[in-house]
Amino acid sequence: MEEINLKELFTYFKNRIFVMLIIVLVVLLLGSVYSFFLKVPVYESTSSIVLVSDEGQAGGNGNSYSQTDVQLNKGLVSTYSEIVKSRRIAEAVIKNLSLDYTVDELLDEVKVTNSDNTEIIKIRVIDKDKGLAAEIANEIVKVFSEEIKSIYKLQNVSVVDVAEEAAEPYNINYLKEFAIYLLVGIVLAGAIIFIIYYFDTTIKSPEEIENGLGLPVFGVVPEVKRKHK
Repeated sequence: MEEINLKELFTYFKNRIFVMLIIVLVVLLLGSVYSFFLKVPVYESTSSIVLVSDEGQAGGNGNSYSQTDVQLNKGLVSTYSEIVKSRRIAEAVIKNLSLDYTVDELLDEVKVTNSDNTEIIKIRVIDKDKGLAAEIANEIVKVFSEEIKSIYKLQNVSVVDVAEEAAEPYNINYLKEFAIYLLVGIVLAGAIIFIIYYFDTTIKSPEEIENGLGLPVFGVVPEVKRKHK
């Protein structure tokens, strides 16, 4: 493999800095056009619920919450999370809101998470319509609570946070994207110039002749730049 002279490589890059700047500017321009005009904004709304003491099991007043209830609810968190994303819930939400979505399309917009060792379940809905995203998240909680009563005969679901309309799209951050495009442009420009340098077979310095042919260089004809009058 041919050895690379770092000093020579640095000079090669320095002499082609204008080309590198053009490449970076082109990447920034294309990226900006995509971010501002082509990228579809998507909004995210989140509602959260917590598993509490079942009113029926707590003597009807819901004020008693024992360690047994805590363990029961922690054991139900994973099951409840799966029920939230079930077709049964999705079909009911689509019907109640008269959505023009298939069940699979709606479920693709729903993300369910729960923190370890807690009884809190978060329901995230991502949609192009910020108002609809919040409406779907809240309707899921409503339908889910009703279905739990039907399936488990329990009333142990309480709303912690009601979903609200997002002020800004969650998938667009112009400053962050600009920084990414700038970094990509610099890396791409550097890679292109390096490839050109690596496959450039022209003689770039007297040292190349001495190292390649083993012959001494007795003189160099300097480059003369004419001044335009």
